[in-house]
Amino acid sequence: MFPSSTARVVVAFVSSWDMRTLLEEMDRLPSPSRQWIGSESWVTNPDMLRFGLCAGAIGFGIQRSVIPGLRDFLLDLSPQKVSNSPLLTEFWEGAFGCRLGKGVGVEEKVCDGSEDIQQLQVPYTDTSQLRVTNMVYKAVYAIAHAIHSIVCEERGNSTVNCDKNLNVKQTQVLERLRRVNFSRNGYQVSFDANGDPVATYELVNWQRRESGKMKFVTVGRYDASLAPDQRLDIEKEITWVKNSTQVPVSVCSESCPPGTRKAIQKGKPVCCYDCIQCGEGEISNNTDSSDCLICPEEYWPNAERDRCILKPVEFLSFHEVLGIILTACSVGGACLAIATATIFYRHRTSAIVRANNSELSFLLLFSLTLCFLCSLTFIGRPSELSCMLRHTVFGITFVLCISCVLGKTIVVLMAFRATLPASNVMKWFGPPQQRLTVVSFTFVQALICTLWLVLSPPFPIKNLTTYKEKIILECDVGSAIGFWAVLSYIGLLALLCFVLAFLARKLPDNFNEAKFITFSMLIFCAVWITFIPAYVSSPGKFTVAVEIFAIITSSFGLFFLLFVPKCFIILFRPEKNTKKHLMEKTSNDIRY
Repeated sequence: MFPSSTARVVVAFVSSWDMRTLLEEMDRLPSPSRQWIGSESWVTNPDMLRFGLCAGAIGFGIQRSVIPGLRDFLLDLSPQKVSNSPLLTEFWEGAFGCRLGKGVGVEEKVCDGSEDIQQLQVPYTDTSQLRVTNMVYKAVYAIAHAIHSIVCEERGNSTVNCDKNLNVKQTQVLERLRRVNFSRNGYQVSFDANGDPVATYELVNWQRRESGKMKFVTVGRYDASLAPDQRLDIEKEITWVKNSTQVPVSVCSESCPPGTRKAIQKGKPVCCYDCIQCGEGEISNNTDSSDCLICPEEYWPNAERDRCILKPVEFLSFHEVLGIILTACSVGGACLAIATATIFYRHRTSAIVRANNSELSFLLLFSLTLCFLCSLTFIGRPSELSCMLRHTVFGITFVLCISCVLGKTIVVLMAFRATLPASNVMKWFGPPQQRLTVVSFTFVQALICTLWLVLSPPFPIKNLTTYKEKIILECDVGSAIGFWAVLSYIGLLALLCFVLAFLARKLPDNFNEAKFITFSMLIFCAVWITFIPAYVSSPGKFTVAVEIFAIITSSFGLFFLLFVPKCFIILFRPEKNTKKHLMEKTSNDIRY
């Protein structure tokens, strides 16, 4: 097992006898060097130092102590004293290789008294590693102190009165033993409330001498009576396997860093695992985590996936490039509409302005200005007010704009009908009726928007589903019916205007603008028809950008087709800005 094992550190909690058997077998079968961690039974046994393959072994052992007078007592032996004890006789004969007494064989050496036990280097003469013996020594003294406290009584004049004839009971000794507290050979002896001594151990390290032989070195101590962070004290540098000062590592798999979790490898020990990166929305902030934690709803893991951070909030801002471009287009369109209104006002008495229903033209320019500017309510951080204003202002201003275009289209048709003999149709669609038409159509849209705001108004929400890693701030339309009713009403008016303008496109007079209205309504309808799929499929802030683009594009379409040609004539072709030119018939007379 050991030669093929990949383990580099071995914890051996066995008896000296079993450990000796194992090491003898390992000596016979060469194997890689390993770091040994041993139990007190063998890691402090001097007889085990002969196994060089355990160099660098480490383990806790009972505190050793030099018992005063013990070495002198053990070495105070002579052949005469030894011969009186069978046990000592056996020891003496084995240590010096001679025989004591009679019955010596011919080839056997006789102990002649020249043997010097002081020069003998055997475990018997080595009293530097007395550990269990020291515990027995302290136990005897503890009992002695307990009995002394029973039979002897201290008096006030510092004298002690002892009753040697006192009958001492076992229960008395046990009771006094719990209270003993003395120091012997530099070691404190006392017991806690459970009758246990304070746990004190030495950290023993097997190190090589310069001669190559092994020795025990106490490199640290453990004292349970101290504070938890002070109990283990490393006093000397530990020598590990291969005489290294680096702590050996014996792992099947390296530790999994934060941001990953452990996945046990099938068919292998529990210490063998793979490090799997935490999934989306999960983190692990500890080493060797078994599971990953899910981040709260508004948080997302950082790149290392070891902590949750707030998700970035996204909305169409005035400070980003897309927002700046759309804002510039919106403000630019409004400025063009105002400039055009100024030109029309300055030339309000000219033929082309008067011929194109100046009142509806000014109202149309005003509504176009509002259409351009209403797109600004879609930019910026959504709030309750901005969400309610977005679609309602957009819906009302666009209906006002389309109503004006529709009014101009009807005027064109009525004006042509009025030129027919015995026709008084303009009497029924004069300026009051035109104003009433615009107000009526706009009032219907205002009523729809009012019901929408009262019953289920738009409100700001945090969209956490479109993107997992960020929050989209947007406006929920509240009532989908209200939203699509507003758009449908605009579409209905635009379609009606397109049909009427298409019917009037071939009227002969030069002031006829039905062709331009037809093209402008065609562009308007095309923009908003393509807007619907783009609006539904665009993610996040681009949904808002698509709607703004549709508003600006359709507004520019109306503006350029209805007003740019007239401004060109006013500013650059004044010769065409006459009543005579406008009343001229085209070369192809209209067929009635």
